[in-house]
Amino acid sequence: MNPPVFRKARAGRRWDDTEVLEYKPEGSAPFRDIRRQLLFRTDALGCELRYFEIGPGGHSTLERHEHEHAVLILSGGGACLAGGEVRAVGVHDLVHIPALSWHQFRASEGGHLGFLCMVNVQRDRPQLPGEDDLAALRRDPKVAAFIRP
Repeated sequence: MNPPVFRKARAGRRWDDTEVLEYKPEGSAPFRDIRRQLLFRTDALGCELRYFEIGPGGHSTLERHEHEHAVLILSGGGACLAGGEVRAVGVHDLVHIPALSWHQFRASEGGHLGFLCMVNVQRDRPQLPGEDDLAALRRDPKVAAFIRP
């Protein structure tokens, strides 16, 4: 039986015993000014709870997966693409990202975007869009103006 986990919140949207990590290896996919922290992982539940923080004007990778995500905005604000829709997001908003749905998060130009993301422990690797995928996404002017490939 595993012992309970207690992680005290610290200033600056950090938690005890939690390392701030690079979002992805540099050059592996397009992204800008984003970091992550793994807050909780359990094989018994089969999930991980991660915190991501995007700096002003930064963005996550435009990608999709076979697994789902649940994203809860904790601080700041910005916008996201999920399921072909671009929406403004702010504190306490919840975003469900269905399997194989293109998604991307962006912080506002003047501030950060901090969010919790729950995913499966065992999950597939991200799929990046090809030229045909980008052309299909860009058919919607709102999506075309939003995405940062």
